[in-house]
Amino acid sequence: MKKALTFACCLVCCGVVHPARATDQAQAEVRPRQLRVCADPANLPYSNDRQQGFENEIARFLAHELHASLSYTWWAQRRGFLRNTLNAGLCDVVIGAPVGLERALLTEPYYRSSFAFVTRRDRHLGDLHSLDDVRLRELKIGVPLAGDDGANPAPAHALSRRGIVSNVIGFSLWGEYERKIPAAVEAVEQRRLDVALLWGPLAGASAKKSPEPLTVRILDEQQDAGIPLAFSIAMAVRESDAPLAAELNAVIRRRHVALNQILRSAGVPLLELEPKNREPHHARP
Repeated sequence: MKKALTFACCLVCCGVVHPARATDQAQAEVRPRQLRVCADPANLPYSNDRQQGFENEIARFLAHELHASLSYTWWAQRRGFLRNTLNAGLCDVVIGAPVGLERALLTEPYYRSSFAFVTRRDRHLGDLHSLDDVRLRELKIGVPLAGDDGANPAPAHALSRRGIVSNVIGFSLWGEYERKIPAAVEAVEQRRLDVALLWGPLAGASAKKSPEPLTVRILDEQQDAGIPLAFSIAMAVRESDAPLAAELNAVIRRRHVALNQILRSAGVPLLELEPKNREPHHARP
C-alpha cells in the first residue's frame, strides 16, 4: 500500500496524473474486500437467494474469517454452472464442490458424507444401515433418478445390482428443483414409502425440517462394485486463483471444528475425511 501511494504521489508531482484521479486510486485500494460467491438461488438445503441454506451460512462464516463483505452471483446449478459463473469471472468461489471436479481449482475437502436411509421413527427402521440388509427386498424404497441414460445416482445402480427393482420407486432429480423437502422424504412422511435413500446432506437437512420425526442413518458402504457412494466436498475457485484457494485452505484447517458445527447443525451426516491419496476422482454425488 505504502509503495503504491508513493508511486501515485510521484506521478502527481510530475504532472502525469491529476490529483483527483490519484485520490480515486488511493480510495480504490482501500475499498473493503468482497467474497463473491457463486450459488444456486433455489437449491435448499444448500443455498437459496434468501440465504437460508447451510452453504449460505458457510459463506457468511468464510466472509467473516476473511474480513470481507459477502455478495452472490445466482445461477441454477446445472450444466454450464461453472462456465457461466466462476469461469466467467462473475464470482470467485463455489462453496460445495465434489473432489475431482474439473475446470476449477479445489481447496482441501472440508467434509465427507455418503448416501443415507431416511425412515419414519415410528416404523423402527433406524437400524437400517446396509444395502445388503434383507429387509430392503420387501420395503418400498424411494431413490433419486436422473434419467434413462445410465447416469442415475449410485444407489439406483447398487439396488438394481442386488436384484432389488420391483419395490423401488424413482423420483426425478429434475422435479426436485425449488422443493423445500424432497418428494421421497415427503412420501416417507406420508407413509407412501417405507424408506428413502438419498445423498446424506439432502437427507439429513430435510429430515431436520420435517414435521414428522424421522431417522437418518448413513450407509455402511462407501462404495459398491467400484462405484463411490461417499464423496468428499471441497470449495472451488478459478484455476488461476491459487492465492484465494490458499486463504480458504487456511480457514478450513484452522476452523474445521466450527465448519463441522455448521454442518451438523444443518443435519448433515459426516464421515471422517480420507487421506488425499485415497480421495475418489471425477466423482459426483
